[in-house]
Amino acid sequence: MATLKEVQLKIAAVKKTKQITKAMNMVAASRLRGAQVRMEGFRPYAAKFEEVLGNLAESAGEESNPLLIPREEIKKVHIVVCTSDRGLCGGFNANLIEKAEDLAKEKTDQGKSVSFTFFGKKARDWGRREKLAVKEFHLGVVGTSFSYNVASTAGKKLVSAFLDNEYDEVLIVYAEFLSMAKQKPTVKQLLPIPPVEKEETADAEGPYLAEHICEPSPEALLGEILPKSVDVQIYRALLETSTSEHAARMLAMDNASKACNDIIGNLTIAYNKARQAAITAELMDIVGGAEALKG
Repeated sequence: MATLKEVQLKIAAVKKTKQITKAMNMVAASRLRGAQVRMEGFRPYAAKFEEVLGNLAESAGEESNPLLIPREEIKKVHIVVCTSDRGLCGGFNANLIEKAEDLAKEKTDQGKSVSFTFFGKKARDWGRREKLAVKEFHLGVVGTSFSYNVASTAGKKLVSAFLDNEYDEVLIVYAEFLSMAKQKPTVKQLLPIPPVEKEETADAEGPYLAEHICEPSPEALLGEILPKSVDVQIYRALLETSTSEHAARMLAMDNASKACNDIIGNLTIAYNKARQAAITAELMDIVGGAEALKG
């Protein structure tokens, strides 16, 4: 059985750990508010951008731009994986890496070659450990206050490689922020740009849509907007992943603080038992000595 001193040292160590987890919880909560404001502010812009892009593509025709045309045979697949740079956020990174690993295995089993672009140290480390074909990686982005230029730079390289036939398909794996307790690993196609899905309505004729006059032509506008669509999707994925990381870390640190409370409670009970046993042993020695003197 542990001595009183050993139990006291364990209790002190767990209390210090609890202070650290509470501090990390507060830091994650503070960063989460800023990241969530940025993410929720960008969501309407991304949705409207996608809507305008869909209307232009419908007017110009899907074959008006090479970024809209699917390849007849897909041999080379490129996957962009978004993770965090730091740990201590539960199974957040493990779930994203597992999603990317399953996707890569699925494409490989179909006889396709797979390459990667990584955002985040955790994805980079996974790529090095598994000796994957890594084209590029970006560190110090997710989880910090990054600018749109990060997504724009990565998007231009992906579009250029797609047009040069280095990739036949580009996919992105990121964490979609659903709520404080749920962050869903999501796969989305970046290139070729998929058609916009329209909601079906009960009215056979559908709602009235005004016909817009485009200047310049829809084809010319698509040439400018389509590459930026890739940048918008990457930037949105990074914002979603950043917000999800802070939410996952906040929940993980909250659970760690609760676990510390449980451990302190159990150690306190063990300390009281050991202390009571020591007091009982001393009383028995005293009583035994008194009885011996009487005899």
